[in-house]
Amino acid sequence: MLKPQEAPSHLSVLLAWGVHLYTAMGAVLGFLALEAAFRADYFSTFALLAAALVIDASDGTMARRLRVKQVVPWVDGELLDNVVDYLSYVVVPVAVMIQPGILPDGLQYLALVVLLASAYGFAQTDAKGFVEHYFQGFPSYWNVVAFYFVVLDSDPWLNLAVMLALAVLVFVPMRWLYPARMEKMRALTIVLGIVWGVICLVMLSRLPHPSPTLALLSLFYPVYYTVGSVIYHLRS
Repeated sequence: MLKPQEAPSHLSVLLAWGVHLYTAMGAVLGFLALEAAFRADYFSTFALLAAALVIDASDGTMARRLRVKQVVPWVDGELLDNVVDYLSYVVVPVAVMIQPGILPDGLQYLALVVLLASAYGFAQTDAKGFVEHYFQGFPSYWNVVAFYFVVLDSDPWLNLAVMLALAVLVFVPMRWLYPARMEKMRALTIVLGIVWGVICLVMLSRLPHPSPTLALLSLFYPVYYTVGSVIYHLRS
């Protein structure tokens, strides 16, 4: 714990920079995932995105525990996190969506609307609630959306409709659950999320030969998350 006017120790500074480096490694993973997406190597793409997701889920806790904002105040860790997230959660999934067979032939580049919608979503000053922790508008989970397009092997026209509907929801001021920092039902949400994550790893291990049946069963969590978000929004 830093006292007022007390300079941080060399170890504190080193650890703080280590956390920033850890966050920035998500950009390296995102770039490698992007390269794999353009090769239609979906196993590598989503394995790398899963690794980036682990970093994104853990770096905030590390930063708060090590008081990174106080130790290295001239580096904006949240801005760094958003830059990395835009690559991993938006750019790479769009690269997946424009591959043959995901969206209808000739309409693949409609996926670029995701880049525009999420650019707005990330730029909102109230994109995340700070008193109550939530996401404002659809929270750009395009990595999950693209993953389901692949493992469900769903109809391209259905994929297009889902993609456009979610792009519109980015602009709708609805409050969505923030699993890592929500106050109510956090334990249940995290436990169900862990179960879902294990199932997703099994589905990932089966690529490039996905199991649509297992994918359908795993939809319990996206449905729980969406319904829970609607209930949370209406009660807020």
